Amino acid sequence: MNEDFKTNTLTPDEDGKYRWTYEMSLLKNPTIFMLIWKIFFFILLGIFGFMMIIDAIEWDDFFPDRLLNNLKFMGIFLVGMTVLVAVGYLIYAGMMGWKYIVEFEMDEKGVNHRQIEWQAEKARKIVKKTTMAGALTGNYTTMGVGMNAQRTEMYTEFVNVKKVIAYPHRKVIKVNALFNHNQVYVRKEDFEFVKNYIAKRCVNAKIK
Repeated sequence: MNEDFKTNTLTPDEDGKYRWTYEMSLLKNPTIFMLIWKIFFFILLGIFGFMMIIDAIEWDDFFPDRLLNNLKFMGIFLVGMTVLVAVGYLIYAGMMGWKYIVEFEMDEKGVNHRQIEWQAEKARKIVKKTTMAGALTGNYTTMGVGMNAQRTEMYTEFVNVKKVIAYPHRKVIKVNALFNHNQVYVRKEDFEFVKNYIAKRCVNAKIK
């Protein structure tokens, strides 16, 4: 089902749950790429933060010369990391047919995000191949992209959500709990309904 296909407003099934399928272009929508990039960025930031603390303790000339050199090195490393993540992402996207197809199930208690079975099975195979290739070559970015592909399903209880962020232009609603960051994709015509449904039930969350 194409994301631009016009449908009626979502209606609950007989069991009271809302269900829909969403197909997202992995080239046109940057949401998943940005998620992977952010994971590696914060890992990189933590490593360099620790290194700079050690340097500041050990070197008297840390300010400003060594600090500037460290920041320059971090910038170069960040560019290289971005290139590697982009290459890994394109490989993953190509193997998935350049699209991400996911099924959603939502009720009063929470929302479940599940990649369709044939893609989930392919993702599990990608995990094995890319993780092994990354380990053999020492390419931790390739390993990370493969490991990220391992998660094909996520359920979030609304009562545990701390933040809800809506991105209408990307057609995505981020539903974030502690150690559980879910992403709900929904077609344009149903976006406001799903956003309001989630926001009203996430009573402990900040809404953006």
